Amino acid sequence: MKRKNLWKKTGAALLALSVFAAALTGCGGSSKSQKKSEPQAEAKKVFAYGDTTFNAENDESDVNPHNGYAGWACIRYGIGETLFKYSDSMELEPWLASKYESLDENTWKITLQDGITFTSGRALDAEAAKECLESLIATHERAKGDLKIKEIAAEGQTLTIQTEKPVPAFINYLSDPYGCIIDMEAGVTDDGNVSGTGPYKATKVETDMGLTLVKNENYWNGVPKLDEIRVQTITDGDTLTMSLQSGELDAAYGLPYASLPLFENDPYTISSVETSRSFFATMNYETKALQDENVRKAIASAIDRESFTQTLLNGNGSPAAGPFPASFPFGDAEVTAAQYDQEAAQKLLADAGWKDTDGDGYVDRDGEKLTLRWLTYPSRQELPLLAESVQADMKDIGIELEVNCTANSADFLDSGDWDIYASAMVTAPTGDPEYFFTTHCLDDSAKNWGGYHSDKLEKLEKKMSKTSDADKRADLAVQMTQTILDDNAFIFASHLKMSMVSGEGVTGLVAHPCDYYEITADLDKN
Repeated sequence: MKRKNLWKKTGAALLALSVFAAALTGCGGSSKSQKKSEPQAEAKKVFAYGDTTFNAENDESDVNPHNGYAGWACIRYGIGETLFKYSDSMELEPWLASKYESLDENTWKITLQDGITFTSGRALDAEAAKECLESLIATHERAKGDLKIKEIAAEGQTLTIQTEKPVPAFINYLSDPYGCIIDMEAGVTDDGNVSGTGPYKATKVETDMGLTLVKNENYWNGVPKLDEIRVQTITDGDTLTMSLQSGELDAAYGLPYASLPLFENDPYTISSVETSRSFFATMNYETKALQDENVRKAIASAIDRESFTQTLLNGNGSPAAGPFPASFPFGDAEVTAAQYDQEAAQKLLADAGWKDTDGDGYVDRDGEKLTLRWLTYPSRQELPLLAESVQADMKDIGIELEVNCTANSADFLDSGDWDIYASAMVTAPTGDPEYFFTTHCLDDSAKNWGGYHSDKLEKLEKKMSKTSDADKRADLAVQMTQTILDDNAFIFASHLKMSMVSGEGVTGLVAHPCDYYEITADLDKN
């Protein structure tokens, strides 16, 4: 910007000066008294992102992928990356790694890409990856059980990993969010922050509140577009909706399905994709009434899945038979679940000795009313709606359902103060069926909260763990799904469509079928 000369005399003098300056400009001339323009600093690009999931309730109390069950926060917010990732069509592709080779059924050779550094400044080499994976299996029970790593050797950019026994889905498991490669030399801060290789690094981590991210200036895979991202944890659906409408937020994840029609037109953009995220209920086998297979089947037969998905989900989902959508080769189209039939459900209860003997509308046996405790949590916006829907369905067949929708659901799971637990989970985030069964249905599964056991399922899983052929794995998955459905150990209500909503000028926020990847280097705000 030109510096103005100050004149003390008349306006005529000012006019003369302006004419003279204009003449010089027109001739391309310059004045020695003028200084070159000082460049103005560009405005910092700050992005406000509302999210329902960054909280202890969802086991995401920080961004350390080794902490808790899932570790999704590290990968979702662009902090960490895994050795391999999934394409939009759910095909495995290299990420931090450039390639892999199966040397034998127990040995994997993985070559890392060159030129990648952590936000700490340390170069990513095989030794750094080895340190991370060794720390992972030492502290993360699920990863230890999935990967079954016996030994890791590091040389230059080459990792050689030996497993205790064959793990056909080994590369898939390395693509799980817990597989984010972080710098163990830099360590983990007291608030659970880590140094990753992603386009952003966290500068502030607050459990149940949110986090602040800043651009990784040395990112290896493109230039991040934003200077700062402020992730805000907002678990109330109405508050999240109003914050996006008012412009307080630039984008949001986890909006109630009922709110999506508000954002169908400009200036908003909705990015949606079908996922394997399912709403389902787990039966507690410690509950005496639920030990009766007729009672479990009656409950499964009384739930109106079609009404729930069409009415309460506004069509943003499909009724579920099992854990996997029909689009999967081992999905709903291949299995049979209890059909919606309230008369059949009442007969099953009667066969189990549960009848309404006092005319109060609820069945009883030996003078005791059949009352069950339904446990769920509020951060998945439609889980409370599912509870209300099922409560009405149960009343229709004479079961009293007491709903406990609490952010402290983990405390009730631990204490055993529940009978049926409803949750949401991406059942096949890696495109492989084994994940759901190993996490929820087996004797040693981390999330087998109900204490379910099946000799048949355990045998099928042993076969699955040794099978690498995709078609054979799909066939085994169908048999395993049918086993848990026949036992009515788990009741599946719906598969969900995942949607993210962006405000005016936002580009690069795209829903992914595995639900892992949200904040990337492509995210921008004009």
